Amino acid sequence: MQAYMKSEMLYHGVSAPLLRQSCRTIFAGLEFRSRAAWRAQVLALWRGATHREERYVAIALTGHKCASEYQTPAAMPLYEEIIVTGAWWDYVDDVASHRVGPILREYPAPMKKKMLAWSQSPNIWKRRTSIICQLGFKQRTDLGLLYACIEPSLESREFFLRKAIGWALRQYAWTDPAEVKRYARRNKHRLSGLSYREALKNV
Repeated sequence: MQAYMKSEMLYHGVSAPLLRQSCRTIFAGLEFRSRAAWRAQVLALWRGATHREERYVAIALTGHKCASEYQTPAAMPLYEEIIVTGAWWDYVDDVASHRVGPILREYPAPMKKKMLAWSQSPNIWKRRTSIICQLGFKQRTDLGLLYACIEPSLESREFFLRKAIGWALRQYAWTDPAEVKRYARRNKHRLSGLSYREALKNV
């Protein structure tokens, strides 16, 4: 597992199904009296982790039902820390699609501004988050926002940005294949080969 993830942090070797089951047991009956208490517990787990699964547990705790009322733009500094310090796709993709995305859907005005700012960040993981945060939106995808977040990274040579662009376009192609085909062909000279192939894989 450590070799596959190219992780400097050690693994306990706990499989994903067992980790999910363990979290359900550990979190049963859990309650937080305040956002601050929830945030403090998540960060204690995240910052104190010695093995990668412990950080997976911290991310799982961010999405626990007892924290549903805290999923607002006020949670973004917490998610930003996880994204920036985690700095790898297994952490970032989970937070981007399952935490940042739902907050964007519920609070579009402030979150659109934030994602546009992140799309131009020098940090590639914040950029990746801005591109893939709408993966599950389907017909509710804000296409203008998606294209605007892709734009600053269109000509990037960074693999994780190229992959994110292709992934986001491929996902939206399930909803509107003609639009993705139009966009990809119009921008073929700017898209990397990887992004272009990924975008049209299911068209």
